[in-house]
Amino acid sequence: MKDDYIEFIQYVKRKLGIDLSLYKETQMKRRITTLRNKRGYPSFVSYFEALGKDKEMLNEFTDRLTINVSEFYRNPKRWDVLKDRIIPKLLKKNNRISIWSAACSTGEEPYSLALMIKEHFSTATIQLMATDIDDTVLSKAKQGIYTEQALKELPETLKKKYFEKTGSLYKIDESIRKNITFKKHNLLADSYPKNMDLIICRNVLIYFTDQAKEEIYRNFSGALKSDGILFVGSTEQIFNPNKYEFNLAETFFYQKI
Repeated sequence: MKDDYIEFIQYVKRKLGIDLSLYKETQMKRRITTLRNKRGYPSFVSYFEALGKDKEMLNEFTDRLTINVSEFYRNPKRWDVLKDRIIPKLLKKNNRISIWSAACSTGEEPYSLALMIKEHFSTATIQLMATDIDDTVLSKAKQGIYTEQALKELPETLKKKYFEKTGSLYKIDESIRKNITFKKHNLLADSYPKNMDLIICRNVLIYFTDQAKEEIYRNFSGALKSDGILFVGSTEQIFNPNKYEFNLAETFFYQKI
Protein backbone atom coordinates (compact mmCIF):
# COMPACT_ATOMS: atom_id res chain seq x y z
CA MET A 1 0.00 0.00 0.00
CA LYS A 2 2.96 2.30 0.68
CA ASP A 3 4.19 1.90 -2.93
CA ASP A 4 0.62 2.36 -4.13
CA TYR A 5 0.51 5.77 -2.44
CA ILE A 6 3.93 6.72 -3.85
CA GLU A 7 2.66 5.92 -7.35
CA PHE A 8 -0.42 8.05 -6.62
CA ILE A 9 1.80 10.97 -5.54
CA GLN A 10 3.72 10.74 -8.82
CA TYR A 11 0.47 10.74 -10.82
CA VAL A 12 -0.89 13.80 -9.00
CA LYS A 13 2.35 15.69 -9.60
CA ARG A 14 2.22 14.93 -13.35
CA LYS A 15 -1.53 15.58 -13.68
CA LEU A 16 -2.00 18.62 -11.42
CA GLY A 17 1.49 19.96 -10.75
CA ILE A 18 0.92 19.43 -7.01
CA ASP A 19 3.72 17.65 -5.15
CA LEU A 20 2.03 15.74 -2.32
CA SER A 21 5.42 14.59 -1.02
CA LEU A 22 5.88 18.15 0.31
CA TYR A 23 2.79 17.81 2.53
CA LYS A 24 2.91 15.95 5.85
CA GLU A 25 2.21 12.37 4.74
CA THR A 26 0.12 11.15 7.69
CA GLN A 27 -2.40 13.98 7.47
CA MET A 28 -2.60 14.09 3.67
CA LYS A 29 -2.80 10.32 3.22
CA ARG A 30 -5.59 10.08 5.81
CA ARG A 31 -7.57 12.83 4.09
CA ILE A 32 -7.23 11.27 0.63
CA THR A 33 -7.97 7.76 1.93
CA THR A 34 -11.26 9.01 3.43
CA LEU A 35 -12.24 10.55 0.09
CA ARG A 36 -11.15 7.48 -1.88
CA ASN A 37 -13.14 5.13 0.37
CA LYS A 38 -16.20 7.38 0.14
CA ARG A 39 -16.03 7.02 -3.64
CA GLY A 40 -15.66 3.24 -3.31
CA TYR A 41 -12.15 2.65 -4.67
CA PRO A 42 -10.09 -0.07 -2.91
CA SER A 43 -6.65 1.30 -3.86
CA PHE A 44 -4.90 4.55 -4.72
CA VAL A 45 -4.13 3.18 -8.22
CA SER A 46 -7.80 2.55 -9.03
CA TYR A 47 -8.71 5.94 -7.54
CA PHE A 48 -6.23 7.92 -9.64
CA GLU A 49 -7.38 6.11 -12.79
CA ALA A 50 -10.92 7.27 -11.98
CA LEU A 51 -9.69 10.84 -11.36
CA GLY A 52 -8.28 10.90 -14.90
CA LYS A 53 -11.71 10.17 -16.36
CA ASP A 54 -14.06 12.16 -14.12
CA LYS A 55 -13.66 15.97 -14.04
CA GLU A 56 -16.13 16.37 -11.16
CA MET A 57 -14.25 13.84 -9.04
CA LEU A 58 -10.95 15.54 -9.89
CA ASN A 59 -12.36 18.90 -8.73
CA GLU A 60 -13.58 17.28 -5.51
CA PHE A 61 -10.11 15.80 -4.95
CA THR A 62 -8.35 19.15 -5.55
CA ASP A 63 -10.76 20.83 -3.16
CA ARG A 64 -9.96 18.22 -0.48
CA LEU A 65 -6.22 18.89 -0.80
CA THR A 66 -6.65 22.43 0.43
CA ILE A 67 -7.73 23.36 3.93
CA ASN A 68 -10.68 25.65 3.36
CA VAL A 69 -11.66 26.70 6.86
CA SER A 70 -11.73 30.46 7.15
CA GLU A 71 -13.65 33.41 8.49
CA PHE A 72 -13.47 37.22 8.53
CA TYR A 73 -10.95 38.68 11.02
CA ARG A 74 -9.84 35.24 12.20
CA ASN A 75 -7.89 35.78 15.47
CA PRO A 76 -9.09 39.42 15.86
CA LYS A 77 -6.25 40.56 18.16
CA ARG A 78 -3.72 39.90 15.41
CA TRP A 79 -5.83 41.95 12.99
CA ASP A 80 -5.79 44.81 15.51
CA VAL A 81 -1.97 44.69 15.48
CA LEU A 82 -2.06 44.76 11.69
CA LYS A 83 -4.39 47.79 11.73
CA ASP A 84 -2.79 49.75 14.57
CA ARG A 85 0.92 49.10 14.05
CA ILE A 86 1.93 47.22 10.91
CA ILE A 87 0.03 48.98 8.11
CA PRO A 88 0.65 52.50 9.54
CA LYS A 89 4.41 51.75 9.60
CA LEU A 90 4.33 50.58 5.99
CA LEU A 91 2.37 53.67 4.92
CA LYS A 92 4.86 55.99 6.63
CA LYS A 93 7.46 54.89 4.10
CA ASN A 94 5.15 54.98 1.10
CA ASN A 95 1.46 55.78 0.63
CA ARG A 96 1.30 53.16 -2.12
CA ILE A 97 1.67 49.57 -0.90
CA SER A 98 1.32 46.09 -2.43
CA ILE A 99 -0.30 43.29 -0.42
CA TRP A 100 -0.47 39.57 -1.23
CA SER A 101 -2.95 37.26 0.50
CA ALA A 102 -1.38 33.85 -0.27
CA ALA A 103 -3.45 30.66 -0.04
CA CYS A 104 -6.51 32.85 0.40
CA SER A 105 -9.08 30.02 0.33
CA THR A 106 -12.64 31.31 -0.15
CA GLY A 107 -11.63 34.96 0.24
CA GLU A 108 -12.43 35.89 3.84
CA GLU A 109 -8.85 37.03 4.46
CA PRO A 110 -8.38 39.37 1.46
CA TYR A 111 -11.89 40.78 1.95
CA SER A 112 -11.06 41.42 5.62
CA LEU A 113 -8.01 43.35 4.44
CA ALA A 114 -9.99 45.31 1.87
CA LEU A 115 -12.59 46.24 4.51
CA MET A 116 -9.88 47.37 6.93
CA ILE A 117 -8.21 49.51 4.29
CA LYS A 118 -11.50 51.08 3.18
CA GLU A 119 -12.43 51.94 6.79
CA HIS A 120 -9.06 53.06 8.17
CA PHE A 121 -6.66 53.84 5.29
CA SER A 122 -8.91 55.26 2.60
CA THR A 123 -6.33 57.80 1.39
CA ALA A 124 -3.71 55.12 0.71
CA THR A 125 -3.22 53.45 -2.67
CA ILE A 126 -3.34 49.71 -2.10
CA GLN A 127 -2.71 46.96 -4.62
CA LEU A 128 -4.25 43.76 -3.23
CA MET A 129 -3.69 40.34 -4.80
CA ALA A 130 -5.21 37.10 -3.49
CA THR A 131 -4.12 33.65 -4.67
CA ASP A 132 -4.93 29.99 -4.10
CA ILE A 133 -4.10 26.67 -5.75
CA ASP A 134 -7.76 25.59 -5.90
CA ASP A 135 -9.99 26.83 -8.74
CA THR A 136 -13.14 25.92 -6.79
CA VAL A 137 -12.35 28.11 -3.79
CA LEU A 138 -11.14 30.96 -6.02
CA SER A 139 -14.48 30.86 -7.80
CA LYS A 140 -16.27 31.11 -4.43
CA ALA A 141 -13.96 33.93 -3.36
CA LYS A 142 -14.76 35.94 -6.49
CA GLN A 143 -18.49 35.60 -5.76
CA GLY A 144 -18.03 37.03 -2.25
CA ILE A 145 -21.04 35.25 -0.71
CA TYR A 146 -20.75 34.03 2.91
CA THR A 147 -22.66 32.41 5.75
CA GLU A 148 -23.38 34.01 9.12
CA GLN A 149 -20.69 31.76 10.65
CA ALA A 150 -17.96 33.20 8.40
CA LEU A 151 -18.88 36.71 9.58
CA LYS A 152 -19.05 35.98 13.31
CA GLU A 153 -15.95 38.08 14.16
CA LEU A 154 -16.99 40.96 11.90
CA PRO A 155 -18.32 44.05 13.69
CA GLU A 156 -22.06 44.51 13.14
CA THR A 157 -21.50 47.99 11.70
CA LEU A 158 -19.31 46.58 8.90
CA LYS A 159 -21.78 43.77 8.24
CA LYS A 160 -24.58 46.29 7.70
CA LYS A 161 -22.43 48.71 5.73
CA TYR A 162 -20.74 46.32 3.29
CA PHE A 163 -22.95 43.24 2.97
CA GLU A 164 -26.33 42.58 1.40
CA LYS A 165 -28.27 39.87 3.20
CA THR A 166 -30.31 37.42 1.12
CA GLY A 167 -31.93 34.68 3.19
CA SER A 168 -29.18 33.28 5.40
CA LEU A 169 -26.33 34.46 3.13
CA TYR A 170 -24.36 37.70 2.94
CA LYS A 171 -22.94 39.13 -0.30
CA ILE A 172 -20.05 41.57 -0.07
CA ASP A 173 -20.42 44.96 -1.71
CA GLU A 174 -18.90 45.49 -5.15
CA SER A 175 -16.92 48.49 -3.84
CA ILE A 176 -14.89 46.02 -1.77
CA ARG A 177 -14.80 43.19 -4.30
CA LYS A 178 -13.42 45.29 -7.14
CA ASN A 179 -10.26 46.13 -5.17
CA ILE A 180 -8.95 42.56 -5.15
CA THR A 181 -7.25 40.66 -7.98
CA PHE A 182 -7.76 36.89 -7.61
CA LYS A 183 -5.29 34.53 -9.28
CA LYS A 184 -4.40 30.84 -9.23
CA HIS A 185 -1.00 30.16 -7.63
CA ASN A 186 0.82 27.08 -6.34
CA LEU A 187 3.12 28.00 -3.44
CA LEU A 188 5.20 24.86 -4.06
CA ALA A 189 5.72 25.25 -7.80
CA ASP A 190 4.97 28.71 -9.23
CA SER A 191 7.19 31.79 -9.27
CA TYR A 192 6.47 34.39 -6.60
CA PRO A 193 5.60 38.07 -7.17
CA LYS A 194 8.24 40.67 -6.31
CA ASN A 195 8.39 43.93 -4.33
CA MET A 196 5.53 43.14 -1.95
CA ASP A 197 5.10 45.31 1.17
CA LEU A 198 2.94 42.81 3.05
CA ILE A 199 2.37 39.06 2.59
CA ILE A 200 -0.31 37.29 4.58
CA CYS A 201 -0.18 33.49 4.64
CA ARG A 202 -1.96 32.01 7.65
CA ASN A 203 -2.95 28.52 8.83
CA VAL A 204 -1.61 26.81 5.71
CA LEU A 205 2.09 26.10 6.27
CA ILE A 206 1.36 23.75 9.18
CA TYR A 207 0.32 21.13 6.61
CA PHE A 208 3.66 21.18 4.77
CA THR A 209 6.86 19.28 5.53
CA ASP A 210 9.75 21.19 7.13
CA GLN A 211 11.60 21.08 3.79
CA ALA A 212 8.64 22.64 1.95
CA LYS A 213 8.17 25.29 4.64
CA GLU A 214 11.83 26.33 4.39
CA GLU A 215 11.49 26.77 0.64
CA ILE A 216 8.29 28.81 1.02
CA TYR A 217 9.81 31.07 3.70
CA ARG A 218 12.80 31.74 1.43
CA ASN A 219 10.47 32.54 -1.43
CA PHE A 220 8.36 34.85 0.74
CA SER A 221 11.53 36.62 1.86
CA GLY A 222 12.57 37.07 -1.77
CA ALA A 223 9.12 38.41 -2.65
CA LEU A 224 9.19 41.14 0.02
CA LYS A 225 10.76 44.59 -0.20
CA SER A 226 13.29 45.53 2.44
CA ASP A 227 11.31 46.18 5.67
CA GLY A 228 8.29 44.34 4.17
CA ILE A 229 6.19 42.18 6.50
CA LEU A 230 5.16 38.51 6.51
CA PHE A 231 2.07 37.77 8.65
CA VAL A 232 1.62 34.07 9.58
CA GLY A 233 -0.92 32.04 11.55
CA SER A 234 -1.03 31.47 15.29
CA THR A 235 0.54 27.99 15.04
CA GLU A 236 3.21 28.97 12.53
CA GLN A 237 5.94 30.83 14.40
CA ILE A 238 9.27 30.94 12.54
CA PHE A 239 11.77 29.70 15.12
CA ASN A 240 14.89 30.86 13.28
CA PRO A 241 13.76 33.96 11.33
CA ASN A 242 17.32 35.22 10.63
CA LYS A 243 17.79 32.16 8.43
CA TYR A 244 15.31 33.74 5.99
CA GLU A 245 16.46 37.36 6.48
CA PHE A 246 13.59 38.14 8.87
CA ASN A 247 13.38 39.87 12.23
CA LEU A 248 10.44 39.43 14.57
CA ALA A 249 8.41 42.66 14.30
CA GLU A 250 5.42 41.57 16.43
CA THR A 251 4.13 38.17 17.45
CA PHE A 252 3.41 36.35 14.15
CA PHE A 253 4.72 39.31 12.10
CA TYR A 254 8.19 39.05 10.51
CA GLN A 255 10.03 41.96 8.92
CA LYS A 256 12.41 41.50 5.98
CA ILE A 257 15.88 42.68 6.94
